[in-house]
Amino acid sequence: MSSFNIFSMAFLLALVVIKGADLVADGLVHPVFLEKNVYVVEGVEASGGDQEPADSGSEIEPVEPLLASANLENGQKVAKKCLQCHTFEKGGKAKTGPNLWGIVDKAVGTVEGYAYSKAMKEHGGKWTYATLNDYLYKPRQAVPGTKMSFAGLKKTQDRADLIAYISSLK
Repeated sequence: MSSFNIFSMAFLLALVVIKGADLVADGLVHPVFLEKNVYVVEGVEASGGDQEPADSGSEIEPVEPLLASANLENGQKVAKKCLQCHTFEKGGKAKTGPNLWGIVDKAVGTVEGYAYSKAMKEHGGKWTYATLNDYLYKPRQAVPGTKMSFAGLKKTQDRADLIAYISSLK
């Protein structure tokens, strides 16, 4: 028997032994998954495989009552999360996302110089406080098919502060 045949047979035997050990280990170990993450990372949405999200079907808290007492300074800090993709200056150019100067009460998908996704163009409507609140909570849920990959802002006060800051840009 040649050394190539011996090497090939040894390699195949090793693969069979490894796969067999894998199957036996899977049968013996039954992992217990936690219901809730131990460490919560802000801005990252947990994925639970087949499990439904905990807030599925629940309505988000409206921001309108919080806008009167919104903190523009905090809104500007929250807006720093947006700076990677958006600009906030008057006449600012589009980056990965459109310029957000004067976006409040503007028609959705109409900022010049930005190529919107088909879903955003077809969404229609205006960027009101309510639509911004929905979109900032979970962009991909509010406009399925949007190009925006941001996970969303879960804290109602942060959304209210950000919306107040954006609406002050006129």
